[in-house]
Amino acid sequence: MSSTTPVESDEPLIVDVDVIEVPPEIAGRSLGQIAWRRLRRDKVAMVGGIFIILLIVTAILAPVITKILGIDPYDFHTDLLDPETTFPPGTGGISGEHWLGIEPVSGRDILARVLYGARISLSIAILATIVSVLIGVVLGSIAGFFGGKTDTVISRIMDIFLAFPVLLFSIALLFVFGNVQQLGPFTGVTVRAGLLVVIIGVFSWAYIGRVMRGQVLSLREKEFIDASRSLGAGNGRLLAKELLPNLMAPILVYTTLTIPTNILTEAALSFLGVGIQEPDPSWGKMLSTAQATVQIDPWYMLFPGLAIFISVLAFNLFGDGLRDALDPKSLR
Repeated sequence: MSSTTPVESDEPLIVDVDVIEVPPEIAGRSLGQIAWRRLRRDKVAMVGGIFIILLIVTAILAPVITKILGIDPYDFHTDLLDPETTFPPGTGGISGEHWLGIEPVSGRDILARVLYGARISLSIAILATIVSVLIGVVLGSIAGFFGGKTDTVISRIMDIFLAFPVLLFSIALLFVFGNVQQLGPFTGVTVRAGLLVVIIGVFSWAYIGRVMRGQVLSLREKEFIDASRSLGAGNGRLLAKELLPNLMAPILVYTTLTIPTNILTEAALSFLGVGIQEPDPSWGKMLSTAQATVQIDPWYMLFPGLAIFISVLAFNLFGDGLRDALDPKSLR
């Protein structure tokens, strides 16, 4: 039986670097990337999100679209109406020039008014949501973080707002300010829209305030808060740098689910006659006007009703999908 003995050599060992296979670097994903990946898998939420983007872009470009189509929300086309009944001929007056028909009595183009109504309704809903989220996040975070008497006072204020008859009080306020046509540099529909934003936003902050208070009560006992405090971080830094980033997920979800609620609130107030006034278009005001002629000309009520329904549905679907994507315990 023979054995081999390694031969010692003074020559240096040469290794071909090109032959060595380096394993690919494993790139970690952030929480945002993980949430986006989960959201993309939710086809229903993505459809809702795409429609929301299209709706916002269409609302912003409404003046351009109506100019290209040669229609205007304020132009009267009484010459196209039946002189005896003041109703549009045929199926709501739908034609190559007026794709969704024209209004009874006035003859204004429905498509143009739906597009401009989207500008007003979405602007009011989004701005009112921003107001309510800002107030709710600030007061809810302060109540949950400091506790004690501060928490007691803010929580009681929340209880008052939650128990307040918001719709009735909103109607009363809008009725009182109904004759105000100018407020500082703002005039016309801007004044009315601003009143709606303030009223809807101020009276709806308590819901998110409750959510934020509960989240902060849980987060303030976590180890990373104790670690930051031990390193000398003050209350302001803890709230802004430590707690707020961990509250972004519920804030985003609440925002997307509050916008459709505010769309319905604005439509309801305009439908009752205390919101946006003629001649400015609003989906709720269009429904209010259409109820008088719905038995003879249902097309006038159909299109603004569909606009409200599809918009609210899209925001709710996207909000549900976003909530599932941001929830690591979700099974979807």
